[in-house]
Amino acid sequence: MGKFEILQTKTGVKFNLKAGNGEVIASSQVYKAEKYCRKGIASVIANAPKAAIEDQTVEGYEVAKHPKFEIYKDKAGEFRFRLKATNGQIIATGEGYKALAGCKNGIESIRKNAVDAKIVVVEPKE
Repeated sequence: MGKFEILQTKTGVKFNLKAGNGEVIASSQVYKAEKYCRKGIASVIANAPKAAIEDQTVEGYEVAKHPKFEIYKDKAGEFRFRLKATNGQIIATGEGYKALAGCKNGIESIRKNAVDAKIVVVEPKE
């Protein structure tokens, strides 16, 4: 089972979604307050299972409606994804993957883990 970890940063609060094996599979932007971070988590839980996949690495790709996972290549040539909510806002992003299959596996892991993931607040280390 996955878990959302809420973390303090120098400029606010963010979350990481971790798979059952402890690997980070998605991260959020930095929010001003924990309550907004929790709304972001709720949005991932609501949108990830039903989000379409839009593979922007394919020429002439079909544009999907929101919510959606957008797959793209970064400057280093790695495959990445971002999850957009129904309003078009980015609510989670993934790491870089060498292969498209790995990126798609990351998306499936989010769909599987987000739904019943625990939410844990990580206390800052002294």
